[in-house]
Amino acid sequence: MNFKLLLTTSFIATSFIAQAQDANKTFAITGDGNHDFMWMNIRQVDIGSGKIVHNIFDRQKTSFVMMDADTKSQSFAGQLPTQSLVAAAAYDKNQNKLFFTPMRIGELRWLDLNSKNGTQKYYSVTSSLLNTYESLNDEANHFTRMVIAADGNGYALTNDASRLVKFTTGKKVTITNLGAVIDDDANKTVSIKNKCTSWGGDMIADAYNRLYIISANHYVFVLDLETQKAKYIGYISGLPANYSTNGAAVDNDGNVVVSSANTFAGYYKFNMKDFVATKIEGSDMVYNASDLANGNLLYQKEADEARKFADFKPVIPVITNQVHIYPNPVTNSEFKIHFDGQQAGRYNVAITDLSGKAIMSRAITINSKTQVETVPLSGKIAKGVYMVKVTDANNKFIFTERIVVQ
Repeated sequence: MNFKLLLTTSFIATSFIAQAQDANKTFAITGDGNHDFMWMNIRQVDIGSGKIVHNIFDRQKTSFVMMDADTKSQSFAGQLPTQSLVAAAAYDKNQNKLFFTPMRIGELRWLDLNSKNGTQKYYSVTSSLLNTYESLNDEANHFTRMVIAADGNGYALTNDASRLVKFTTGKKVTITNLGAVIDDDANKTVSIKNKCTSWGGDMIADAYNRLYIISANHYVFVLDLETQKAKYIGYISGLPANYSTNGAAVDNDGNVVVSSANTFAGYYKFNMKDFVATKIEGSDMVYNASDLANGNLLYQKEADEARKFADFKPVIPVITNQVHIYPNPVTNSEFKIHFDGQQAGRYNVAITDLSGKAIMSRAITINSKTQVETVPLSGKIAKGVYMVKVTDANNKFIFTERIVVQ
């Protein structure tokens, strides 16, 4: 009995360790390690500690073959996969592929990490949607931000945000030009297109299919893929002077970890509540990193909890002298609040995001002990998880519940 229990406990512990290690698995595009800026090497990083785990691709040593993904023929003789430097990469954990695009080559390339024969296999798709030879001479056209979103597709964005492309990651990779990203009306003086504030950097994704653009100059935007509007939401403080934020990835705790291509100052992390960066002590300071990529999504834990709650939430609420919200998830831009047993009077319904930021509020009047009120959502509310808080006329807390907007 004790032996079986020990084995079971050991198995569970091993499983948790393996999951944590997998969640921390991140890929970094780095220099050679001589205080250089040759962003042509691929190294695996433990995002939790910021330490290099092992080299994936060393431009001076690693054997490889380059294949045309459409013709399946070997090509690109004499050319490295990371030729002309790389500043945009994305890891698809479902396919176990690392996608990237060289800065001055109009191709989407990827490394098949499933290959076990010792010779790495890289594949390439050429597309004018990624750039022509002439357009690559303009830095504005360089793709410097890339990520795999919650929908399983990859997204890449040019420096000037004039082109957002989507690509599939399965056997047949297709590329689609989605057009320009535009500024949210609230951005005012901080534009997603401004070279001084918003070029370069990286992108991460959240569990609700939103993208986050972290510019090289520390400005953070959230991108709604449906409207293609980028909203400025914060500025990263606490970073050393000259520390550009070129790489970004989400760690196992939901923090955002950033790296710099211009300095050798290690890795920093911040959360989306206060944007205050702190150094990951002991993190690697040998290699600068022009990009980071892993399979983690921002707000994944919150989304998992919300989905669990939603799965067990009845569509028709049980009346027990409380307030109830339905349907949850919200699928039709509105939800209903069922008040039962509350005193007549005025109440306030406030909706906030998970950080506590106010999204909208609505005043309602209760005239009877049992009353249903419909709350329409503003058209600007993106898909995601929100908190609904009900207070009375004296601002006394009555009820709060988490909702999922789909």
